[in-house]
Amino acid sequence: MTDTTTADLDVRLEKHRIELTGYCYRMLGSSFEAEDAVQDTMVRAWRSYEKFEGRSSLRSWLYRIATNVCLDMLSAGNKRARPMDLSEPTPLAQAALSPRPDHTWLEPMPDARILPTVEDPAEAAVAKESVRLAFMAALQQLPPKQRAVLILREVLAWKASEVAELLGTSVASVNSALQRARATLAERDGQHGAEATVSDPLDDEQQKLLDRYVAAFEGYDMTALTALLHEDAIMTMPPFDLWLTGHDDITGFMTTLGSACEGSRLMPVQVNGLPGFAQYKPDPEEGGWTPWAVQVLEISDGRLTGFHFFLDTQRWFPLFGLPLHLDALEAESDQVEKGV
Repeated sequence: MTDTTTADLDVRLEKHRIELTGYCYRMLGSSFEAEDAVQDTMVRAWRSYEKFEGRSSLRSWLYRIATNVCLDMLSAGNKRARPMDLSEPTPLAQAALSPRPDHTWLEPMPDARILPTVEDPAEAAVAKESVRLAFMAALQQLPPKQRAVLILREVLAWKASEVAELLGTSVASVNSALQRARATLAERDGQHGAEATVSDPLDDEQQKLLDRYVAAFEGYDMTALTALLHEDAIMTMPPFDLWLTGHDDITGFMTTLGSACEGSRLMPVQVNGLPGFAQYKPDPEEGGWTPWAVQVLEISDGRLTGFHFFLDTQRWFPLFGLPLHLDALEAESDQVEKGV
């Protein structure tokens, strides 16, 4: 290829990066593995472009490559999960922080890396719903090819014939896989709390709920926080396998094992199609605040039904483009932006 052709191809490939990352993320459940898979896809496409005969669109061809990359990566059979997919809740009196390896966990992902801009509000809503933690966890329970079929058919709205061509199988086989995948998801529906129901953009009541949450958390006001939590709310903290349910155990944990979070500052982030916050806790050594967690919040019926703290800040904060230290001036500026 000439230099001009190479530059043109690079531009054409890059146009598909965000949507491909979203697809690979849904397939793999891992932020970093998804980005690795897309990079592998781009390299393979670049190297074999001269063999691309144009019998399908460039987009379809890239999805075929990405699917094969993901299926290869999933051949080891690892299923990423949330803490409540692996064990029963722990009573506060028995709470202990026991980590599991990184590859155990479903990982968070910034919206901007996986949700391309679309003009159709209904399409945008489906895309956001399909990366929410509960749906992502359900996807991980499907065999890899069923997972691919469900994502391509129901999230990306491909025709059965297009999916059959991509997977090298029959339309009947695709329809059968889709039916089995739907049945598996239906069996899981409603497990571990209510499904998040978040407007896009947030409606006034949801925004007020988040504002009250920030005030309660930053003020470490457990009475105010309890008023915002659903009675069956869930709290998780990967990489620890501990998870708690019910406002008494959650607030009890926050005032005992989690008491170092008092005095934290929260910065809003868009994560997994849901509202979230980067949490910085006080830094007693250097002053200011140090990264502690990316929080992902689930809302249903005017209450918080789940809040999930992803604690591996050395990985997550750079992924979200967040600073690794917050000084007093930055925190004050953030408070002004929030209108506090």
